[in-house]
Amino acid sequence: MSRGSLRLRLFFAGSISIVVALALAAAGLSELFKRHVERRVVAELHTDLDQLVAGLGVTSAGKLEVTRPLADPRFNRPLSGLYWQIDESGSPLRSRSLWDTELTLPPDALSDVEVHVHRLSGPGDSELIAVERRILLPANLGGGSVRAAVAVNAEDVAKATRAFASDLLPYLALVTVLLVAAAWTQIVVGLRPLAAVRDRLAAIRSGKDRRLGADFPDEVQPLAAEVDLLLESQEHQLARARARAADLAHGLKTPLQVLEGDAERLRQKGETQIAEEIAQTADAMRRHVERELARARLAGAIRHAEADLLKVTDRVLAVIRRTPDSDRITWTTKVPPGLVARIDPDDLAELAGNLLENAGRHATSGVTVEGTRDGGEIVFSVSDDGPGIPEERLQEALARGGRLDTAGTGLGLAIVQDIAEACGAGFAVRHLKPGLGIVLRFAAADRPAQGERQG
Repeated sequence: MSRGSLRLRLFFAGSISIVVALALAAAGLSELFKRHVERRVVAELHTDLDQLVAGLGVTSAGKLEVTRPLADPRFNRPLSGLYWQIDESGSPLRSRSLWDTELTLPPDALSDVEVHVHRLSGPGDSELIAVERRILLPANLGGGSVRAAVAVNAEDVAKATRAFASDLLPYLALVTVLLVAAAWTQIVVGLRPLAAVRDRLAAIRSGKDRRLGADFPDEVQPLAAEVDLLLESQEHQLARARARAADLAHGLKTPLQVLEGDAERLRQKGETQIAEEIAQTADAMRRHVERELARARLAGAIRHAEADLLKVTDRVLAVIRRTPDSDRITWTTKVPPGLVARIDPDDLAELAGNLLENAGRHATSGVTVEGTRDGGEIVFSVSDDGPGIPEERLQEALARGGRLDTAGTGLGLAIVQDIAEACGAGFAVRHLKPGLGIVLRFAAADRPAQGERQG
């Protein structure tokens, strides 16, 4: 696929959208997991704080102490990441895990029922999540109030979040692959109607179909309908152009005949030089007009007809054999039945007529007409045993208005080349020794033409 491929553009856009969406989903899920873990941590800290408050007592000297240690052993392991502290007058009570450091609780106005959550700096510049409340001590504990706090290292939450993201990544990668594959499948299926439009247009261009039809999805059907209207409009315009070309041919025929008559009268009066100049000019005009009329008739045509090669060849040869000069030529036909070309029969007859007329005019004794099938093509060739055309003068013979002889009024090889090109046929010249061969290649029809000879 090229860089301008619509399929590739849609695939890249869809893939990027999927990757971005899943990346945002991963970030969002990680954040939600982090908040969930933090809520669980805070809930556990609440439990630890309640146990801490419940374990308060006094020593024999009347000092406040924690008489029942908390169950989690991390409170007794230095710098374990789980700490408690009770602020009172004098030095605060601390868990063994704090070692020689203290928690710096922010100034906070607390009631005896409120529990606040803080972010604190802990040992080694660590960040802590702390839960604190103010405790009103009863008389047996000395009265007054203290601030009790339990804290845990926030890095524990970050580690849990990173572990969750690490576990989530392979699944997101798998989902990404599946979604990208689904996007590609969706694009292929969604663009399939465009491939159908392309195939229908190719069939129309080759002559297999005339219209795109209506069996397309709703999004593509308006385009197909507009193309069909365009094809119909083209056919009408082509029909009008052919009618105007025919009118032009009839309109020019009379003036050219007048010029030829004038040339003949001048020749009878002895003005042979002027007569020849007028005759040559009229002949050049006729050839030029006939060439352009042929091009105008064929230009832009989309062929739907099919022609049987043998039947058209027999019809053209039947006409040529009736000409006076044809008796000196041996006409050999090697065209098997059943060769059906995708070309209008009249266009094929015009091509064959010009080729046979040209070959008969230059042949010494014989002309051979051959037809074969080569894969999906029909090959039609006309060969003669005349002097041929020197290779250095071939381009001159095929040029616009080119003509190496002055006899006859045929269109010449240039006209045959123009008609073949307009009909979508291949054109080639073979230099024989002696003679010249012209080879035309037409698209083969899928079946024998209706009304033509069956193979």
